[in-house]
Amino acid sequence: MRENAKNLAGIGLQNAGKGTLRKKLYRHRYCYFMLLPALIIVSLFVYKPIMYWIIAFKDYKIGGSIYAGSWAGLEYFREFFQDSTDAYYVFRNTLSFNIVSLILSTVASMAFAILLSEIRHKKLQRFIQSASIFPYFVSWVIAYSFCRAFFATGTGLVNTVLMNAGIIKKGYNILGDPQYTFSLLIGVNLWKGLGYSAVIYLATIAGIDQEQYEAADIDGAGRLAKIRYITIPSLAGTMAILLVLNSGWLLSSNFDMFYQFSNPTNQTVTEVFDMYVYRYGLKLGRYSYATAVGIFKTVTSLVIVMLSNIVYRKTMHRSIF
Repeated sequence: MRENAKNLAGIGLQNAGKGTLRKKLYRHRYCYFMLLPALIIVSLFVYKPIMYWIIAFKDYKIGGSIYAGSWAGLEYFREFFQDSTDAYYVFRNTLSFNIVSLILSTVASMAFAILLSEIRHKKLQRFIQSASIFPYFVSWVIAYSFCRAFFATGTGLVNTVLMNAGIIKKGYNILGDPQYTFSLLIGVNLWKGLGYSAVIYLATIAGIDQEQYEAADIDGAGRLAKIRYITIPSLAGTMAILLVLNSGWLLSSNFDMFYQFSNPTNQTVTEVFDMYVYRYGLKLGRYSYATAVGIFKTVTSLVIVMLSNIVYRKTMHRSIF
């Protein structure tokens, strides 16, 4: 009897759960209808292309069916890792740029948000925030035009001023020399994303309980002490979440930026995964090989996110997913 009662209770709870789910879906039906266009776009441009991954394992010919051609197995994956030295250079360029950018962006955006929140003049604060966000909406074509106007070897403003002042005799090839290009890309990327990245930290700061600051004032704490013991610890959780989410982009780079700044003289530092796939796929027509490299990048990025989430769960005792 007890077992029957438990079974009936379990069935009742399941039916109640289904009824509750239906009610929630019906209650928020207009919200789901609003999400429908976004879901369709994501399905068409993100999930549908996954079916074409099959060409990474076949000898695909341009214009033919993705199901035609003989099976190649793991030949193209093997070529990337064993038959060429490209894997090392692509890994090095991609990871070095993204790791440095991630660290600098995290520290700089957090520091900028803290400094911005300390400005007492609200109009000045809004002006600085708006001015810092503006570069994010500037296209990379225009950003490269600015850099070319400033750093071109013969006609750039910086080289012209230095040569006219007698500091240098010949202009630096900042846009073409690999030793300058890497730093330039890091700087431009930080400039474009600083204000936008700081918005999340500003929102977190705005949500901090003001009673903590009032208690600190009573205890005689100064601005630096309040930043150190209240603001920064409150931002630690947000920073950890963003690091986990951004870890999935460690093997992905801003294609628009690298496409604009890449040239034959600086290719040794600008040949990242996205540019490599573009070059072998669209320019050289080796779609199977490029797809194999893209699959490896995607799967590895997924593994990195999973591992980052595990570390986050063990250190912060909570999980993102």
